[in-house]
Amino acid sequence: MTDLDRLLAFAARSRVPEGGFGYLRADGSLEDRPQETYIVARMTHVFGLAALLGRPGPAALARHGVAALLDGPLHDAEHGGWRSAGDDDTKAAYAHAFVVLAGATATAAGVEGGRQLLGQALAVWDGRFWDDAEGLVVEEWERTWSACSDYRGANATMHGVEATLAAADALAAEEPATAAALRHRALRSTERVVHGWARERQWRLPEHFTAAWEPLPELNRDRPDDPFRPYGVTVGHQFEWARLCLHVRAALGGDAPGWLLDDAIGLFGAAAERGWAADGELGFPYTLGWDDRPVVVARMHWALCEAIAAATVLRAVTGEPRYGELARTWRAHGEERFADPATGSWHHELTPRGEVGSTVWTGQPDAYHLAQMLLLDGLPVRGSLAAALR
Repeated sequence: MTDLDRLLAFAARSRVPEGGFGYLRADGSLEDRPQETYIVARMTHVFGLAALLGRPGPAALARHGVAALLDGPLHDAEHGGWRSAGDDDTKAAYAHAFVVLAGATATAAGVEGGRQLLGQALAVWDGRFWDDAEGLVVEEWERTWSACSDYRGANATMHGVEATLAAADALAAEEPATAAALRHRALRSTERVVHGWARERQWRLPEHFTAAWEPLPELNRDRPDDPFRPYGVTVGHQFEWARLCLHVRAALGGDAPGWLLDDAIGLFGAAAERGWAADGELGFPYTLGWDDRPVVVARMHWALCEAIAAATVLRAVTGEPRYGELARTWRAHGEERFADPATGSWHHELTPRGEVGSTVWTGQPDAYHLAQMLLLDGLPVRGSLAAALR
């Protein structure tokens, strides 16, 4: 079985001595490529979670990540915010959501600089990305904040929900009014995306939109395997949204609307039924078309991790054994096919027959999905993992 400590030891190889974390090849060596903000922030978040478990090594790595995000070259000291990568000056909501998440987890773990990072990241998020009129987030700015992209995406909003829930938990004791406002934002976004668009389409969630939030169902039909903006229905995101419904519900407590649980069950059920072995082979294809037929049949480790995580949380919330059985079945599949005994991590992409693939992802750079999947098992359901670990 995959072990959290081995995964963390492998992830620690991503540490760049000059600051931050780099992209790991499959053998654990650093790939020679510019640093990416979302990877630095995700790794900081993962090591922050491990620090909450009392691991001293991850605590030092979390401090290393916070320092890089505060003062490293990815932070734009002149214009504010964070570049998407060392060679990309774009200011993206996706990357900034993970900076908020890293700051929130570091704050919860008592990491030096974590509260400062959270404050800076939330200020940029509120001022540049959160669209209060829509209850959603805009996607992308150029470096000086003078031009905003016309594209809108559900993915950035999804990670914004995760990040603002974590920020709310981190700030709850110090700033209860701010925490309540952040939780309300998370509910607004989830209601628009899941209770609105996904439910209206029988749990087929559109990912891409115009600036006026009109769905673009045909976007990237000509390059359907885009790693961030694929064509069609992204099965893994259906599971992620289902789980987030339950975290929002937990965060709101007695004020949570009943549809959060109903929608989590509906969205999860559709993703499981339509996605699993949709092409006759075990596993979840990366994407489905609007007719529920597989489009990109490659298997992504993160999609399976999110399926297991969602089933785990549904089991904890509902008490229904069938969700636990699904989580065990899918976990066994992951251990058999995705687990890499040489690294302690999981291969990031497989073919439908189980061979290591590289059409969408190369290497093993991301500990985020797998670490969260491992940590969720046995934890109480809270707004964030950090709150559950505390």
